[in-house]
Amino acid sequence: MTPIRHNHADADVVLDAARDCVLAVGVRRTTLTDVARRAGVSRMTLYRRWPDVRTLVGDLMTREWIAVAMSVMPEADPGVPTRGRLVGGLVAGVAAFRAHPLFHKILDVDPELLLPYMLDRRGATQDALLGLLTGALAEGHADGSVRPAHPELQARSLLLVIQSFTLSLRTMADEAAPGLGEADFLDELRTLLERTLAP
Repeated sequence: MTPIRHNHADADVVLDAARDCVLAVGVRRTTLTDVARRAGVSRMTLYRRWPDVRTLVGDLMTREWIAVAMSVMPEADPGVPTRGRLVGGLVAGVAAFRAHPLFHKILDVDPELLLPYMLDRRGATQDALLGLLTGALAEGHADGSVRPAHPELQARSLLLVIQSFTLSLRTMADEAAPGLGEADFLDELRTLLERTLAP
């Protein structure tokens, strides 16, 4: 019997299938059998890499959220100070996360999946985002557009603010009230970030 090798393409097929299952029925009603069937692989192939659905969904969330973060961060431009790129990317990131169908489904149907990453521990996605933020802040310190401070402290503080806006904005926004719509809060977030990062 030929051993099964897990390459990046194989993993993406399984993660795509997992995403489709979660979007259809939520995490609690998704099974590895469902995912295997949709991906066209055996259950044993999945079990070798993912012992349960939560582990698989954790990898799926990491892939999806990092892709969102990478898609909204503007490329370096010598004519644009780092602070402007960073603030614009973070505000766009909050909007993109909140519009992401998988994020919506988990927040609406399985919000308890997110609680450990808010209350108990950092996940792979948060560590990856902290790496991106720390690098961008170091660039901002170097070009003088970001207030000098401990870069990891700044990065972690920014992530706390961004997580709050991403997860809790719908509890504060009121589209029926002038000046309190989601877009107004994103404008306020931009102001908060600009002021906290300005030298």
